[in-house]
Amino acid sequence: MPIDFSAADRRILSLIERDRLPGVAVCASGPEGSCFAKGYGFRDADHSVAPDADTMFGIASMSKSMTALAIAMLEAEGKLSYDDPVYRYFPRFSVPGAARDAVTLRTLANHTSGIPPMEPLEWSIAMNSARRDGEWVRAMRQSAPNAMRTIDQVIDYIAACPYPTVGAPGENMSYCNEGYAILSYVVDQVAGIPLEQFCMERIFRPLGMERTIMDDDCVGARAMAGGNITSLFERDDNGALLCDDDWSILPPFRGCAMVKSTARDMAAYYRCLSNGGMHEGRQALPRAAVEAMIGPSIPASEIACYGLGLYKRVKCAHVICEHSGGLHGVSTKGGLLLDEGWGFAVLCNQGDADVDEIMWALYNTVMGLPVETSHCWFTPAGRAFSDPQMLVGRFVGHEGIPETVTVTLEKGGPVAMVGKDATRLTYCGGTRFLAMDAANPARQRARLEFFIRNGRSWAVRCGSRIFTREDAAAAADGGSC
Repeated sequence: MPIDFSAADRRILSLIERDRLPGVAVCASGPEGSCFAKGYGFRDADHSVAPDADTMFGIASMSKSMTALAIAMLEAEGKLSYDDPVYRYFPRFSVPGAARDAVTLRTLANHTSGIPPMEPLEWSIAMNSARRDGEWVRAMRQSAPNAMRTIDQVIDYIAACPYPTVGAPGENMSYCNEGYAILSYVVDQVAGIPLEQFCMERIFRPLGMERTIMDDDCVGARAMAGGNITSLFERDDNGALLCDDDWSILPPFRGCAMVKSTARDMAAYYRCLSNGGMHEGRQALPRAAVEAMIGPSIPASEIACYGLGLYKRVKCAHVICEHSGGLHGVSTKGGLLLDEGWGFAVLCNQGDADVDEIMWALYNTVMGLPVETSHCWFTPAGRAFSDPQMLVGRFVGHEGIPETVTVTLEKGGPVAMVGKDATRLTYCGGTRFLAMDAANPARQRARLEFFIRNGRSWAVRCGSRIFTREDAAAAADGGSC
């Protein structure tokens, strides 16, 4: 029987209205092809043209799985090994304090290299997106040591890292755009062609992704779109909706965030991964490459684990692999149900929007759950953390303008300032906490996981980034540059 997406459609409409999103395109592609594909809202400055499932959007960090897939395909062909040290491809590469042979292509791909959150991606956007302006852009341009236009500039900055590392290579996962920038150039060297060409010839065309391209300035995307491409939207501090066509340009971060695509194409891509690389009855992608990314070697549990380019988790006995993305005018999520032949994509043209619940409505429809079912994988333990004094401290991440998490104790338990947001911490087992808005306890501000040694936290993972304790002595307890 065909799956009925009408409840999901109503849910998506209500979420778009609640969050005042300008334009959204969604697609759920199943065993019978595109089962649900629709656009909502608008994609132009006049708010008069609706997007559809073939409208081109930026997909931002959803691009990473394609870079990981390119690496996996080259490994399956015997042209490289995940365990190759990075310095084999970039002799000047090093992570301060880490054994050079321990930082491998695998640790870059699964974000366990030990590289801390740092500024190069933000500097690259600010320095190379010439038409962009604003307080953040000006601050980044003022602090940038160079234009961050080349991978060598990124590698040199990593080698001179002024911040504590976030563990030994292979020890802790902390999301790192710089690692995927380097992997992009490894593909260039090993394949003998640019990553952009490799993806077009080996991934996009074989999967019939006729409206998908990796480009760094949107010129190719505009030519491919034939006019069906979205403008970019942001909300200012007063909530007013602003529109422009100033796409982010960040040259060395090509494989991190530079793909433009459609909801239909991306759902087809994830559906192919779900089927072990099979597309329209043929093996379009090497099964070994797909299994390396999301197969049995990647743990599957209710707590999401990062494989190679995709998170993997379990919900109600279904294995979900997924990734989000965000840039100026871009908020996205894509995913699949492993071995079930389903791929999904949600693309939004507003930056800093949360589209998780829209995606969950699609997942839930196929999984037979109520469309409102939450997929949050931090769940309250129903009891208090026994050693709250171990959490106290100020933790800093330096990805762009520094971000902070400051934990203190009150009579009601531990509380945290996440940036400028006051939150209360809800214990979720282990050393995991949900930071819930102090003024609106139903609103989640962040997921926090603390790293404790010698009786106190030396770091906290805020979302997917590890922030280290501000004082140097505690940093030394956890490992530093």
